[in-house]
Amino acid sequence: MPTRRTVLTAAAALPFATPLRAAQSDLDRVLKVREFYNRMRGFSDTATALEGERITVEGFMAPPLKADSRFFVLTKMPMSVCPFCETAAEWPDDIMAVYTKRTVDVIPFNVKIETRGVLELGEFRDPDTGFVSLVRLADSVYER
Repeated sequence: MPTRRTVLTAAAALPFATPLRAAQSDLDRVLKVREFYNRMRGFSDTATALEGERITVEGFMAPPLKADSRFFVLTKMPMSVCPFCETAAEWPDDIMAVYTKRTVDVIPFNVKIETRGVLELGEFRDPDTGFVSLVRLADSVYER
């Protein structure tokens, strides 16, 4: 039978357990690209909480700019052209760069996919291509 001390200790710990449970539920669900940005063009609380975690994001593959690429852009809506920009300041808040383990097998731009990888935040310029990203999935795999 629980003692008064056990009940009070459990009640005191409850506020600290809730955020962990919320973060765990985000790890288990499929996220959307728009969930990583807030209205101020910054990173959302969801993005910040999940940085460094392996997550699943759904969206659409924008056409890669070159053949034999190991990355693509995941968009919230189908795009028939690649949305890469010159600077991080111009980076749209509805896309994310996806770096894959293998060469990308292109999926038609209007077919929804799920991508699983490690969430990375912050400005990054790809050393091979010069492309800039603010939000990325690294070490990724994807499927229809």
